[in-house]
Amino acid sequence: MKLVLLFGPQAVGKMTVGQALEKTTGLKLFHNHMTIELLAPLFGFSDEMWRLSNSMRKEIFEAFSKSENDGMIFTFVWAFNQKEDWKMVDDIAGIFESNGGEVYFVELEAELEERLRRNKTPNRLEQKPSKRNVEQSEKRLLSSLDELRLSSEDGEIERKNYLKIDNTHLEADEVAEAIRTEFQLT
Repeated sequence: MKLVLLFGPQAVGKMTVGQALEKTTGLKLFHNHMTIELLAPLFGFSDEMWRLSNSMRKEIFEAFSKSENDGMIFTFVWAFNQKEDWKMVDDIAGIFESNGGEVYFVELEAELEERLRRNKTPNRLEQKPSKRNVEQSEKRLLSSLDELRLSSEDGEIERKNYLKIDNTHLEADEVAEAIRTEFQLT
């Protein structure tokens, strides 16, 4: 069992890279908006929505880690300046590792101008209805720059299976191939 944790700031290309990686590896993509888009219409972006989303994700991770599947790709935004995000990552990795799984950490980063462009792409808007109000989505993206640190510092992630890629000028297929090659995912 393999778990690829694919993280980075909003609109960096996590889901699109995850889709490309899913095609070449057969690992199942579970992007973070799969639970968000289910719950946001009912609860908005409230504490209750996040509580339910995290609870659902944990149940999915636990069931999946015990399944006969080869593995999963999970995409998310990691706020490095928030202890609860570090705990969440440790908990997710622990679920898979306790069931004999291997966890791969892949961080994506891209220049802000490119992220703002990607925030409007058809694939993103199709897959993430909550992003269709582009003005509001862009406002949330920009305001997060003042509150959250969404990129790791050098040496901060001390995992053996860690890869950081600046994908500002790369296509999703190129990034997926670099991940597949680095970690020998088949």
